Amino acid sequence: MMNIQPENTMNKGVWPTMITPFTDSNEVDYAALEQLVEWYIRQGVNGLFAVCQSSEMFFLTLEERRQIARFVVEQAKGRVPVIASGHVSDSIVDQITELQMMASTGVQAVVLVSNRLAAAEDSDDVWKANAEKLLQEVPDIPFGLYECPYPYKRLLPPELLGWCADTGRFQFLKDTCCDTEQIGRKLNAVRNRPLQLYNANSATLLESLKLGVHGYSGIMANFHPDLYVRLLEIHDRLPEEAERLQAFLGLASVIENQLYPVNAKYYLQLEGLPVGLHTRTKNKALLTYSNCREVEQLYALTQQYREQYEHLKKGSV
Repeated sequence: MMNIQPENTMNKGVWPTMITPFTDSNEVDYAALEQLVEWYIRQGVNGLFAVCQSSEMFFLTLEERRQIARFVVEQAKGRVPVIASGHVSDSIVDQITELQMMASTGVQAVVLVSNRLAAAEDSDDVWKANAEKLLQEVPDIPFGLYECPYPYKRLLPPELLGWCADTGRFQFLKDTCCDTEQIGRKLNAVRNRPLQLYNANSATLLESLKLGVHGYSGIMANFHPDLYVRLLEIHDRLPEEAERLQAFLGLASVIENQLYPVNAKYYLQLEGLPVGLHTRTKNKALLTYSNCREVEQLYALTQQYREQYEHLKKGSV
């Protein structure tokens, strides 16, 4: 494969893994999605990752995936870049169709799900051969990578990630290893290449930023993305403040183990967004009274941290 090294055009920073609002009749709620896009952008995010697992992509039709990606691109209006995944099929032939359709939506990059390119028992050579097929069939657009944990998690070893970087086609990795040592090895494998790493794990974020990770792309950007933006802004110039903020963000992220994405939708209601609780992956009735109180208390703490860090906004220190 030709080795080209274009400049990475991705914005470093915070890339929320977007949720999909649904109506109570189980249709995509585009009116709510429009307001959600505006909310993310107001929070200062640097890009949007649409049609991912948080978006319930395995429970969306191909046409819904295409429409959501195009809609988010249109609503973003070039203010932030948009990337999207949405290839969920087992067969490479079907994945090619999915990826070609996603590439036609105007997204800046199409994101490959790492576990779709080979079965759990397959070698990295199988993965690499299938990746080459996809790259050949979907030319002229950058690619990203997503170590999606469903239906199984396939982490990319540094050697394979280096091969991806050498193709010149990959610009984004959503890393889900949750291990700073592994992240460091991956960074070394792609150093001085256009492939950038975005940590999905809140607890290890500040550690990984010190190693050179390019940003955050994870679940908790559906709760308080502005605080992640703030952490990235201050992590090197105000280290003590960054450590205090990291301690809150890391502990707050345990709410991921609650009924996600129902709890995220409840949180967004507290933010004033018209996002219903219906999802296709979880029964909203399982969100207990205690769960709601936990989300409400997280929201209250978030408000306190927002006030505390208001003076640390870029340019005010």
